[in-house]
Amino acid sequence: MPRQQRAVATRSSILRAAAAVIERRGYGAATVAEIVREAGITKGALYFHFASKEALAEAVIAEQGEWRTQHGPDADAPVQAVVDLAYSFVEALLTDPLMRASVRMTLDRVAADEVIRAGYLGWIEAVADLLREAEAAGSLVPGTDPERFAYVVTSVVTGMQLTSEALTGRADLIERVEDFWRLVLPVLVRPEELAGVDPRPPGLRTTEAG
Repeated sequence: MPRQQRAVATRSSILRAAAAVIERRGYGAATVAEIVREAGITKGALYFHFASKEALAEAVIAEQGEWRTQHGPDADAPVQAVVDLAYSFVEALLTDPLMRASVRMTLDRVAADEVIRAGYLGWIEAVADLLREAEAAGSLVPGTDPERFAYVVTSVVTGMQLTSEALTGRADLIERVEDFWRLVLPVLVRPEELAGVDPRPPGLRTTEAG
């Protein structure tokens, strides 16, 4: 494997090891030594990529932005893309320890304020961009402010996953996201456009279509 590819692979393994340790023990209790053991590398290799535990935490948090870049929804209609982005985020929380650790540390505010703000603002802006597209296409209820609505959507999904984690270990999170969209879409989307937006989880749409 070329040196650059090895470096990328090592960095990725460190991030995932850090996520696994942080998920088990929390950021405060996680140690560099434990992360090194989890990753199967030397401490020198970790410090080659990350100058400190704090720098590693910031990199884990920044993975939310990387995830949005790589896992954006495929829907052509912007409102459907907003719906699908929420479901993709939920699926990542349920299946990807790196995303869980990233979100956990954002909520716990374990990094510098500007890093935490960037985590939240990245989600808000991603949703706002899609809603601005929907507004330009005439799909939104007149008077809808894309930026304000994006703030609300992001905040509600954040709070919803915390509530679901506390009550059911996130077992009902997909169901709760569907409830949210069924309640919200009629006040967001023009009546004549509403039938074209599916509030159901993408997997259910595929199953029922088949």
